[in-house]
Amino acid sequence: MFGRAQLRFYAELNDHLPRDSRQKTVEKSCLVPGSVKDIIESLGVPHTEVELVVVNGESVPFSYVVHDGDRIAVYPMFESFDVTGELRVRPKALREPRFVLDVHLGKLAGYLRMLGFDAMYETRSNDVELVRASCEQQRILLTRDRGLLKHSAVTHGYLVRETESRRQIAEIVGRFHLAGSVQPFTRCMVCNGPLVSIAKEQVRAVLPPRATTSFDEFRQCPECGRTYWKGSHYQRMRRWVNELVSRAGSA
Repeated sequence: MFGRAQLRFYAELNDHLPRDSRQKTVEKSCLVPGSVKDIIESLGVPHTEVELVVVNGESVPFSYVVHDGDRIAVYPMFESFDVTGELRVRPKALREPRFVLDVHLGKLAGYLRMLGFDAMYETRSNDVELVRASCEQQRILLTRDRGLLKHSAVTHGYLVRETESRRQIAEIVGRFHLAGSVQPFTRCMVCNGPLVSIAKEQVRAVLPPRATTSFDEFRQCPECGRTYWKGSHYQRMRRWVNELVSRAGSA
């Protein structure tokens, strides 16, 4: 055996550990020298959720080779104090939050689109396609598959903890500080295309009679042709969005 290292994970990174290993120092045996990234992920924590790694009191990159006796502290994103003077292992946040979601998160994709966020989702996307979209299009990969986030090419990703879709959207809005960027009902919930205003006369042929007589404002998706208006569900969803944003903003 090469040696042993002691690791301590902080805050939500403990979600990835077995219950009996959370909030305590974990000892890891190493048969051969390896990078700190490999050791962190061998314990179940995806590198995409790590913000800072400190070994024996000094910040290190993921490529640092672990030595016998090292004491390693692993931190997620910092919310309450500034660590910009330290070396961060995670790349800088993307200028514009755009997402790609795995096949298990279709409802979450719809909610993100309803809030106005670019959320790529295909029911038949495989892991290779998801990773490629995340990397090439600079999208945050959202998934329920921890192993997918361990792919070395993924730089921005997050393991969705919640299982119910409305709890999931609240989790994502809070985690990525999206409350101030919400632009509800500006994107097609079905195909993700940005909506544009369109005159009633241009869409009259596809409208139900009640929409024709009761509404004057319409939006259409140029990509799939679906037409939207402020029907009976609009006020209810508007209230829900306002409550979601308010809770996220005060958290």
